[in-house]
Amino acid sequence: MAADEKTQAKIEQAKGKVKETLGRAVGNERMTAEGRAEQSKGDMRAAKEKTKDAFHR
Repeated sequence: MAADEKTQAKIEQAKGKVKETLGRAVGNERMTAEGRAEQSKGDMRAAKEKTKDAFHR
């Protein structure tokens, strides 16, 4: 299960980066902000998984 969460975190980070880059390219501030938010969500999920891993060792 932890691997699935880590994978999901990476996917969210990647999707967010693409959305942010695309938003900047077309001048859409909302899309840029949504992309940043998705990246942050992925970052938080990854941090949570790292914390879990630290306690389960």
